[in-house]
Amino acid sequence: MHDEDPGAQRPAAVVRVPVRALKGRGAASQPSHRFMRNAREPFDDGWGAQAVEPSGSVDGRDDQGDAAATSLPTQVILEDARSALCSNDSPDIFFEQSVNPYRGCEHGCIYCYARPTHSYLNLSPGLDFETRIIARRNIADVLRTELARASHRPSVVNIGSATDCYQPVERELRLTRALIEVMHDARHPFSLITKSSGVERDLDLLAPLAHSRLAAAYVTITTLDARLARVLEPRAAAPHRRLRTIRALADAGVPVGVSVAPQIPFITEDMEQVLAAARDAGATSAFYTVIRLPWELDALMLEWLQLHYPQRAARVMARIQDLHGIDPAARAAGKSYDSHHATRMKGTGLWADLLRQRFEKTCARLGLNRQRTELDLSQYRPALARGQGVLF
Repeated sequence: MHDEDPGAQRPAAVVRVPVRALKGRGAASQPSHRFMRNAREPFDDGWGAQAVEPSGSVDGRDDQGDAAATSLPTQVILEDARSALCSNDSPDIFFEQSVNPYRGCEHGCIYCYARPTHSYLNLSPGLDFETRIIARRNIADVLRTELARASHRPSVVNIGSATDCYQPVERELRLTRALIEVMHDARHPFSLITKSSGVERDLDLLAPLAHSRLAAAYVTITTLDARLARVLEPRAAAPHRRLRTIRALADAGVPVGVSVAPQIPFITEDMEQVLAAARDAGATSAFYTVIRLPWELDALMLEWLQLHYPQRAARVMARIQDLHGIDPAARAAGKSYDSHHATRMKGTGLWADLLRQRFEKTCARLGLNRQRTELDLSQYRPALARGQGVLF
């Protein structure tokens, strides 16, 4: 046994900066994205007089000497789009084409499957996704050009599949309204999906289009629990406000459905109540998906659970792995999601089957999904998209 030299310098222990929940934000950190060569993590170097923000930058303290609350403003970055319509051939997605006026979403829903798309922009799927919003300022003009092509084959276009098309910045930029105006001019059928009451602003356009069987809307209500919604999807409209939006759409004659997605085990437990409230508000159809955790979203969701539901975090993640049929070896490697199109939306196995039964029995009891909303593809005219009249 060797005596330790009391004068020898010991290596300093690395003290990690604890991640804390941020008011009004879903994510609590800026995890490195999958294309970065070097991952960075903030740590306390002993100075102690400064508070490290989740992004790794430095902020001051308040008068009591406590770390000042981090305030992350939203930054809107204007971008010129080169294309508008995005096509997919996935059999588990109900539309073949979509258009998204924004990239990123200020609503900050922690579970959003679109978060990893920010990695392609060299931005973090964490706080960057909800604080650095890309606005595609010319999207309506590009869409008009694409719809005016003689080669375009109409199918129902979904607006807002990878971003909420009525997130707060839409109030000023009005890009979604411009897209609807193009659809109106071209007589092209479309659907939209949102968590925002902002869609009510455009009822003057949506109502006559719906009357002509050219428009339908879907409102996502993940839970009726306002306290849960405040941390799960912090800047989206409150659940009771979304119910009022369903009522406004239905009263205006717009076919409206409710999305009770995503279903998160042991977190969102009121599917039946959501469906009943949406039906009472005027919804005639409904659908659901289970939570999906592709790429960086896995670690982000686990971080959120440890902050807000630490006692059940491991249990929730284990059930998510059950829903996606993750085998023990893959679980040990940290995998929580299977992207196969046959099971990714509804899951597989016992727990997925129980969810399906709950949904189907509740819809049957409430009279939801009895009739499918069929939009009319025959009215589309390329010449109208170009602003030209037609003789016949």
